[in-house]
Amino acid sequence: MPYREVPVRNIATTISAARDEAEVFLDSCSRELAWDRQRHQERWRQVQHELAGTGTYRHTREELEFGAKLAWRNHTRCIGKLHWRTLTVRDCRDLSDPSSISAALVDQLRWSYNDGQIRPLITIFAQDTPLTQGPRIISHQLVRYAGYVQPDGTVVGDPSNTGLTARLRSMGWQGCGGAFDRLPVLLCDSQGRLTCHVMPPEVSPDVLITHPGYPWFADLGLRWYAYPTVSDMRMEIGGVTYPAAPFSGWYVSTEIGARNFGDTDRYNLLPTVARKLGLPVDHDRTLWKDRALVELNVAVLTSFEAAGVRMLDHHTMADQFHRYVQTQRRNGNAVHADWSWIVPPMAGSATPVYHQAYDGTTVRPNFFRD
Repeated sequence: MPYREVPVRNIATTISAARDEAEVFLDSCSRELAWDRQRHQERWRQVQHELAGTGTYRHTREELEFGAKLAWRNHTRCIGKLHWRTLTVRDCRDLSDPSSISAALVDQLRWSYNDGQIRPLITIFAQDTPLTQGPRIISHQLVRYAGYVQPDGTVVGDPSNTGLTARLRSMGWQGCGGAFDRLPVLLCDSQGRLTCHVMPPEVSPDVLITHPGYPWFADLGLRWYAYPTVSDMRMEIGGVTYPAAPFSGWYVSTEIGARNFGDTDRYNLLPTVARKLGLPVDHDRTLWKDRALVELNVAVLTSFEAAGVRMLDHHTMADQFHRYVQTQRRNGNAVHADWSWIVPPMAGSATPVYHQAYDGTTVRPNFFRD
């Protein structure tokens, strides 16, 4: 049974919408890439011809690279916009079989890891057309830890991945039942067929979490993978949808120390750390959560630094984003951002982004979750 059937679309409506978005995108290309008028007009004629004949069009290599960078710059939930021009774009649009796609994902992880000096990188696979779909990556990220639901309802591992874990187990993968078992990547090809693919751990190794002031931290057995690669979002550029476009970058420490480890619906480690620190946890007004949160983040930051893996703290990242915003505004450019995602999950008011307002409008090119 296919994972997802190709939807029936109104081709006339699809072409009309694609034409409008293509025109806006090519205007952006012309303006920001300094195309002359003749080049712009000729390219627009080519795109209209392709749309009339096939209902879609194929981006040039230059357009694909620029569009992916714009999608990063436009995404309202990303605080790393300062670095948008540094994105490396890999064009894998001609790959179709799952084994080739899997190999390309391994290459992405290896190249992004870069011996710990994480490089932002995106790999773009085949686009959707009015009659067909490109491949999809079902896994939220290329590296994720399993979540095993126990008979009493508790979870060993990451509770956010219990559904994916159950699905993969039904397909034959079993895992070891540990708190940090790596899941294989679940792919869906253009025919709707699901396949599982193991990513070798050395291309995105785990960092063991210790603390410079508390030797007992190592006994908690905590670890996290070196960098995230978001893989279940589609990218839209100029009326063209790329359903598989995994994006790698470096971590902000609070993504792990505050959210992945601290959230009650994730690893929920604040009570454990607080008790180890000797803090009373029966009353919130003792601020035991805040103190445990700080020590968790100290542990994450120092552990990644000791492992030689690039990571930024939330104050540095917020300062970088603030500088980016100020530069864009001085140049008369709008900055699209979601305040609730830009402000870090700890010490928010101690960062400059807390005191700013942003335009949360979603503009394209951009990334979207199905």
